[in-house]
Amino acid sequence: MNGGIKEEFSNAWSKPNNAVVQIILINAIVFVAARVFKVFFDLSGATDTFFWIFRKLQLPADVGALLLQPWSLVTYFFTHYDFFHVLFNMLFLFWFGRIIQEFLNSKRVIALYVLGGLAGGLLYIFIYNFLPFYADRVTESMMLGASAGVYAIVVGAAVFMPNYTFFLLFIGPVKIKYIAIFYVFMSFIGTTGSNAGGEIAHMGGALVGWVYISQLNKGTDLGSWVISFIHFVKSMFKPQPKIKVTHRSGNRRPSQETASQSSGGDKTPQAEIDAILDKISEKGYESLTKDEKQKLFNASKK
Repeated sequence: MNGGIKEEFSNAWSKPNNAVVQIILINAIVFVAARVFKVFFDLSGATDTFFWIFRKLQLPADVGALLLQPWSLVTYFFTHYDFFHVLFNMLFLFWFGRIIQEFLNSKRVIALYVLGGLAGGLLYIFIYNFLPFYADRVTESMMLGASAGVYAIVVGAAVFMPNYTFFLLFIGPVKIKYIAIFYVFMSFIGTTGSNAGGEIAHMGGALVGWVYISQLNKGTDLGSWVISFIHFVKSMFKPQPKIKVTHRSGNRRPSQETASQSSGGDKTPQAEIDAILDKISEKGYESLTKDEKQKLFNASKK
């Protein structure tokens, strides 16, 4: 493996249209880090301290507790404690997320995942605080896991391509619309059970998946603000290009200077590279022509 693990991780973030793998990696890293830290806390006799810290990543149902850790409305859907919990969430994300990624691009995967997680968390808080049935659980209830975001992707894929077929072990070919209906129904009947909070969040995520794709089919992208916000955050950590000041002598006009510099060699103009990158963002890397891929490759070596 060229470059080893470091290069594999680096490539995961630099590859275009790779949101599914990136989200899986974030969840896996948080899970592994949490379990490794727990071992060290256990060995030092500070297990209670570990769980106090770990709870800060989970979403509380109690509004007063939420106000003390508002970040948990986001961190909870990247946080897992049990191995099989993260495993099955990531498997479903991989299977259904690839459909969204292939046909609608990475940004829609991210938008669905984030919107589903937010909606699932907010519905969980609302239901627990306003329905008397859950009143005795509010103060102690905490939620974690990617399920709400994953359900948004599962239902979104089923709404977008309802007749897309998976071949299930021991069952055979099954259309994904039936898989989505089955899991949403199972979550609904579980909303009064031992994992009521999680099942309620699943319903919130499923609702987002249905609404998001339905609106997207009508030309409205409800998740565009998510992508814009992520780009804004990235720009805050991106080093600003240095402006090189060139002192010119004589009466030579700047336009002549620029034309002279750009005429040499076969360097692709930056505007054309930007257009290619925009095309990748909108339609994916595979939409590029052979010539566009070559220009992008050449530019990456400079």
